[in-house]
Amino acid sequence: MSRRQVALADSGGGRDSLRMSLPPGFLDELRTRIALSDVVGRKVMWDKRKSNAAKGDFWAPCPFHQEKTPSFHVDDRKGFYYCFGCQAKGDAITFVKESDNVSFIEAVEILAREAGIPMPERVHDPKAAERKDRLTRLAEVMEQAVQLYGLGFRSGAGRGARDYTRSRGLSDETLKRFEIGYAPDARHHQTQHFNEKGVLDEAIAAGLIIKPDDGGAPYDRFRGRLMFPIRDPRGRCIAFGGRALSADAQAKYLNSPETELFHKGRTLYNHGPAREAAGKSGTLIVSEGYMDVIALAAAGFGHAVAPLGTAVTEEQLGLMWRIADEPVIALDGDEAGLRAANRLVDLALPMLAPGKSLRFCLMPEGRDPDDLIRDEGPGAMQAAIDAARPLIDMLWQREAEATPLDTPERRAALDQRLRAALGRIADQSVRNHYAAEIKHRRADLFRPAQAEARPAWRPPERRGPGQASSRAPARPRAETRKSELARSGATGQQAEARIREAGILLIACHNPAALGPLEHQLEEMTLRSPDLAAIRDGLLSAIAEGSDVAETVRARTGSDPFEVLGRIPQARALPMARPDRPPERVAEVLDEAIARHQAALAFEAELSEAARDLPEAEGEDWTWRIRQAGHQLYEAERSALKDTQAETGETVSEIQRLLDNQVYRAKKT
Repeated sequence: MSRRQVALADSGGGRDSLRMSLPPGFLDELRTRIALSDVVGRKVMWDKRKSNAAKGDFWAPCPFHQEKTPSFHVDDRKGFYYCFGCQAKGDAITFVKESDNVSFIEAVEILAREAGIPMPERVHDPKAAERKDRLTRLAEVMEQAVQLYGLGFRSGAGRGARDYTRSRGLSDETLKRFEIGYAPDARHHQTQHFNEKGVLDEAIAAGLIIKPDDGGAPYDRFRGRLMFPIRDPRGRCIAFGGRALSADAQAKYLNSPETELFHKGRTLYNHGPAREAAGKSGTLIVSEGYMDVIALAAAGFGHAVAPLGTAVTEEQLGLMWRIADEPVIALDGDEAGLRAANRLVDLALPMLAPGKSLRFCLMPEGRDPDDLIRDEGPGAMQAAIDAARPLIDMLWQREAEATPLDTPERRAALDQRLRAALGRIADQSVRNHYAAEIKHRRADLFRPAQAEARPAWRPPERRGPGQASSRAPARPRAETRKSELARSGATGQQAEARIREAGILLIACHNPAALGPLEHQLEEMTLRSPDLAAIRDGLLSAIAEGSDVAETVRARTGSDPFEVLGRIPQARALPMARPDRPPERVAEVLDEAIARHQAALAFEAELSEAARDLPEAEGEDWTWRIRQAGHQLYEAERSALKDTQAETGETVSEIQRLLDNQVYRAKKT
């Protein structure tokens, strides 16, 4: 958003703005803390074919006038929307004001609550203009400091600083780009300058000069240091970082203190330029320090930021996700880097959301991004970024390698740690997928050892003297289902899985145009029935080729997909199993159905594994384990049924009853 647009948006309150003077910078912070797409997304359904979330580019039918084609555009990076149909435009505040029919101040209050920012007191503040002028003066003093440190770098006193930057391979262009300067090693050099300019008090308030509490003479905060200006997304210099050039310095790096301009935990180094570069690259690199960011930018990785030498905060993580959906965390290849990665894993878990995660790029041992680029070049850095590992890998490695897993107690401790980690994930959909992935990894880790140790355990059949098995065969739910499922050889859980799979595929085959965002989920979905898996593969081929579904599947399998899937009445009866259903609703229903299917398979796998472990189980641990697995399926079903109850005819109480029966049958065996 341009400065003119910001000014227009700020003045959009009319009489409301006269009733209340907001503190300077409040609206800027509010816009920084919220994503426009999140605000607008509550009112519209995004067009997934035109939208590109990675670039912050979203399209939808306009909420302000009736239309069938999406002409309403949201630019998340600029924080601005525009409708090419009715010419509606504005920012997040304007959107809430217009869509909710509220005043300017009420719109600000709504957004502030969502962003977790306390509203200032709703009183007219006659000193607001004075405070705004003060912040302006502080920003001007910071710009003076940028110039002063630049002069120091080019002076005779800055020879050592220039030698150091040359030894680090920094070109003149890079030095100019990042405005690198030097603070001379003198106690009152800057103090004297700002005093002569009549802005010493402002320099103290901006953190450039230290005024002792005991009334002593003020003195320079930064002395004998290479200086890195820190700018906010608007381009204002709000702080500095200083690197000591003397080995005797108490601290290698020194940052500005918290001031009216600078809040360390809500600031990223190189934020503005990285945000712009990330719009082209589609990703963001997060490194540990100033020199890493500068080396990355000089090597062509302009989409790099750093959290000012401290552990990443929730606010900084939120800023990163506003720039890119999956930032790449490039950490030093040492123990400290690994500890930082694990801290970030714990911070991110409760904040994960569909499409929002992290990838971790751990440098070779003993090196950081700057070292790798200087030693092996940009290509090696790109290879390391391409090999970045997803967050689930970091979590699994940390917990699985925490202790040896050579005893049942230690394996149980691993399960406990993983359950605790999963419990911290707030988003249910993400939690379910993490649980399914961890179950796969756990099975791969333990199952081979169990198979070598003893044959797979099977529950014995209970028989009296001279009696056949006491187990009665399960009654079919319907004669039509019995005949079709009998032909397929499916029984019990296999039959239930086949019904789910057929329903999903029949809906998908009738509505292939709605499957764009779901192709990957369909491809990854577990299918127990080989004939249905073949139909799925043919369907995906038809989508990729733009060909007719029935013809493509028939050519691959020799069968008509609609005939095969239609033999199962439960699938045929689904309301969405019809052609030309609303694409958005089809995608929604299929997304939920696939998640429910995967959760059900995970529950069945846990039942099977628990059955093998039953002879060694003690106390209530076994029952608790089954309940935990069942709870995940129950939650997935309950969430989906809120929107699909009318389509399935099932109720939450019926799902709970089915789960209780599953647990009961497992315990009886």
